[in-house]
Amino acid sequence: MRIGIDCRLWNESGVGRYTRNLVLNLVKIDRKNTYTLFVLSKDREEILKQVQNDKFQIVKADIRWHTLREQIKFPSILNKENLDLVHFPYFSIPIFYNKPFVITIHDLIINHFPTGKASTLPLPFYGLKILGYKYIIRKAAKNARKIITVSNATKEEIIDHLGVDRDKVVVTYEGVDTRISNFKFKISNLKKPYFLSVGNAYPHKNIERLIDAFSGLRQNDTKLILVGKENFFYKRLKEKVAKMKLEKNILFFGEATDEELSQLYKNALALVMPSLMEGFGLPALEAMENRCLVLASDIPSLKETCGDAAIYFDPYNIKDIARKMEDVYLNNIYYLSEKIKKGFARTKLFSWEKMAKETLNVYNEVLSKS
Repeated sequence: MRIGIDCRLWNESGVGRYTRNLVLNLVKIDRKNTYTLFVLSKDREEILKQVQNDKFQIVKADIRWHTLREQIKFPSILNKENLDLVHFPYFSIPIFYNKPFVITIHDLIINHFPTGKASTLPLPFYGLKILGYKYIIRKAAKNARKIITVSNATKEEIIDHLGVDRDKVVVTYEGVDTRISNFKFKISNLKKPYFLSVGNAYPHKNIERLIDAFSGLRQNDTKLILVGKENFFYKRLKEKVAKMKLEKNILFFGEATDEELSQLYKNALALVMPSLMEGFGLPALEAMENRCLVLASDIPSLKETCGDAAIYFDPYNIKDIARKMEDVYLNNIYYLSEKIKKGFARTKLFSWEKMAKETLNVYNEVLSKS
């Protein structure tokens, strides 16, 4: 069968990591089907180097997601390839594409945080954007042959909010790159001890409360390192930190390579994930692979990822976040080492290859019914 995969987000964080690992593992495990990867021109050479398999062809699709061109031009590009199935690993799909497809919905965060605070757009335009998002994701969920998601917590959200049958939604857990814990790279001038936060700074990530909690720690010789892409939201956090006069204690690392991330995890007191909502919680899994303790919000998706290997707090309670961070700084080594051992053992339950095999099963099921 001829299967298409939308790879336009190949080099984005989150969805990009998911897409890359899906494709690279399908290259290893699928000897039967042929694939067409739809990519941006800027990513083409990189993808060609990584996907050296004559069953995989590359087609340029220089169309940005969340645009009118995506709705008008992308279907014609897809139709030229005469595909039996297309996989959209992100909810932004061309709603007029009427051939069989599956979609991955990673989370429904925007459904829970639809405020102007989460956008650089003026409020009226943001309102229109939210309406467009809700229409597209509901239409995509309705028309997809199957919906793939990354946790049971998100599956329940999809069933509840998008009104689809339970049997239509398949959970395929994300994995962790074991190579991320094997790098010998070292970051110069890495000052310890420090707590670590990894990810974007959108409001649902709850970094403002993390900063407030950190500022209230009685131990003032620790630091907080924030890793993430420089954007409007991180700039706003920098302004907050400057007003609080915490520039020497709260450090903005910017984007990190896998090599840098590995070292940041390995040397941290703990990764802190104060999110109000997550689809899965990949940084927690990466931290555990690097034998880094995880402090996490007591929310369903993170508990599903971390099990009993993390220390949990109420993400709305600044004092509770601070208290758990202080406990880590002051607590006995044996208790923490047991949590770290459990975390490392737990990562063996998750695998990108397993995710790719389960996704391939979804493709085969859909194709067998076409």
